[in-house]
This record gives sequence, C-alpha cells and structure tokens, in this order.
Amino acid sequence: MASNKTPQTMKPETAAKKLNVYLPATPDEFQNQPVTREQLNELLASPPEWLVELRKNGPHPRQEVARKLGISVSGLARAEMTDAALTTAEITALLEAPPAWLVTERATHAEVMAENSRINERNAGLRVLAEEKARKEQKQREREQQE
Repeated sequence: MASNKTPQTMKPETAAKKLNVYLPATPDEFQNQPVTREQLNELLASPPEWLVELRKNGPHPRQEVARKLGISVSGLARAEMTDAALTTAEITALLEAPPAWLVTERATHAEVMAENSRINERNAGLRVLAEEKARKEQKQREREQQE
C-alpha cells in the first residue's frame, strides 16, 4: 500500500516570522492560507516583488525594528512601541534624530551586549581550564594504571 504523504504546512504567522516580514503587510492570499515547506523554500529562493519590497521598505516586524534601531525588543516595549511596525524611512528618521528614549536604550543594549561578551569569554576560558585539568587527571590515571 502506497502512502500518500500530505505536505507539511505552517500557519501564515509562522511563515511570516521565517521570512522576517510583518504579516499584516503581506498580500491577503498569503495571510489567509497555510504555507507549505515547498512554498516557503520557493519564497526564500526567488522572492516575489511584494516580499522584496516588504524586506526593503517595510513595515518591518518588531524584532527587525529593534535590530535596525540597535536596541532590544524589550527596549521597544519600555518605549511603549509594542505594536511598532515601522517602515525603513521611519527607522531612518529615528536614527537621524534619536529621541531620548532611543539614546538610552541603545546605551543599555550596548552595555548588555558587552557584558554578555565578557561572560562568554570568561566561560570559554573556564572551559579551557577544565578541559586542561581533565586531561592532566586522565594522564595521571593512565600513569598509575601502568605502574
């Protein structure tokens, strides 16, 4: 008996996240029907004009707005921009004449990123030391077994 596999589908919301676009700005036919993996791969491989335009000019989803502004999504929430789906032009305008909240959030984000980098470097150093210690202990056990 041959099995007829149905194609795996995802909700339009999920597909929009994978495409990094703001769902309400997509065409109705995209918003109102499930998207198959094959369709998603096709959109990624050769994006239609609407997708190219959305990626270039927006409106952009919250995560992309935060990334382009150089802040966190939490920073957008603190600025009460939780429904922020800004266009590229609006983002550029904010960057050219940053309001006080944006200056503060960019500084906070930079501090957090620097601290995360410092912690990651420290943890990498600790891992190297632990591996070195484990190798020495292993060599010591091998020597003891040979005696």
